[in-house]
Amino acid sequence: MLPVVALVGRPNVGKSTLFNQLTRSRDALVADYPGLTRDRRYGFADSHGRTVVVIDTGGLGNDEGELAARAARQAQAAMDEADAVVLVVDCREGLTAADETIAARIRVGGKPVIVAVNKSEGLAPELAEAEFHALGYGVTISIAALHGRRVPALMREVLAILGEQAEDQVADAVEQYQGPKLAVVGRPNVGKSTLINRLLGTERLVTSPVPGTTRDSVLVPCERRGRRFVLVDTAGIRRRARVRDAIEKFSVVQSLQAIENSGVVMCMLDAHEGVTEQDLHLIGLSVQRGRALTIAVNKWDGIEMPRRRRIEAEAARRLAFADFARVSYISALHGSGIDGTVDAALRAYEAAGREMPTPDLNRILERALVAHSPPLVGGRRIRLRYAHQGGRHPPVVIVHGSRLDLLPGHYRRYLVNAFRKAFRLEGAPLRLEFKSGGNPFAGRRNRPRRLRRRKANRGRGA
Repeated sequence: MLPVVALVGRPNVGKSTLFNQLTRSRDALVADYPGLTRDRRYGFADSHGRTVVVIDTGGLGNDEGELAARAARQAQAAMDEADAVVLVVDCREGLTAADETIAARIRVGGKPVIVAVNKSEGLAPELAEAEFHALGYGVTISIAALHGRRVPALMREVLAILGEQAEDQVADAVEQYQGPKLAVVGRPNVGKSTLINRLLGTERLVTSPVPGTTRDSVLVPCERRGRRFVLVDTAGIRRRARVRDAIEKFSVVQSLQAIENSGVVMCMLDAHEGVTEQDLHLIGLSVQRGRALTIAVNKWDGIEMPRRRRIEAEAARRLAFADFARVSYISALHGSGIDGTVDAALRAYEAAGREMPTPDLNRILERALVAHSPPLVGGRRIRLRYAHQGGRHPPVVIVHGSRLDLLPGHYRRYLVNAFRKAFRLEGAPLRLEFKSGGNPFAGRRNRPRRLRRRKANRGRGA
């Protein structure tokens, strides 16, 4: 395995900013707000020709409250699995009692530690580092994570204490993140993080009954039943009118980006609240962006049978526009039904990338035309000549013919269902594109008959 480095420290000292600098990304949310990070986030840092795994953690030193205590446990888990720890401190605030407490907590683990004195812009390294030598660690380096100042020097020290690594370790670590990305989206407090923790069999993500516990998107590699994929936990998305906090706005943006970058979306609903307008909006957005889709109705345990029937009827009625997606009824807390939901999501991803040979498409089109011919428009028939595949993820079928702009919507849906049923595209939003063949003689002047006959006679005489 690749060496692992954990970034720990008090809240708001710049751990996420340093994480983004090391991974050359903007994956971690950054704001001047203490306690923004709660889950531990993994990334790859390439420096001086070597690769290490970097873990961003939530702030330590303030374990009051349930969420703070859970975030602290996440940080402790990161330190336990790390080969080295970077203790990030704030140069502007100086050495605090919380820094000393965290340093003592790290020392118990026996891991090598480097002190990164952040926010040291405008100060000589010796002056910025002097106060923090009292922590008792051998290597102390002043940095400015926001601007990348002396970050390479920090990585040199980290690599020096980690030792050498084999090239095959890099390939093995990167391979963990191979496979389709499965974005778990939904409104706040529907059980997204609980589902991922249940799939992993460990408390990988912070969960709480408090809505908005998850703030940024977290990628988690997962292997289940011999299949590898990457779970993407996202922040809950509320209606736009209710989103006033700037941090929540950034969280929503990351969730929408997760939908855009994923191969398949699992939209989770709360069975106790039924299908809400925001649920319909999220599902509609996934369909619009062409993502493979599966729907999971969570918190199904404890609901009486008559109410279950009403919920199922409501889901069938309100989700008719996404009838290609499988609807599963699960309990993320107890694990019932989650294997079937994940299987449905992976099947939807495979369906979205399925190859549809042109001969098969044309046979299906011909059978559909024989079963139900296109309607007459203005006394003239719409002609559908042939079809071929135009893309994958989402699957696209291009149909050529004439006067296709007049094809009614109900007949377009009929063709979509015919292709989807024949190729078993459950969970994949099939798109049809129609191209009408133009008149090859359009724009050309029509010669009189006598001139055409004279030209033909000259050709025979020659």
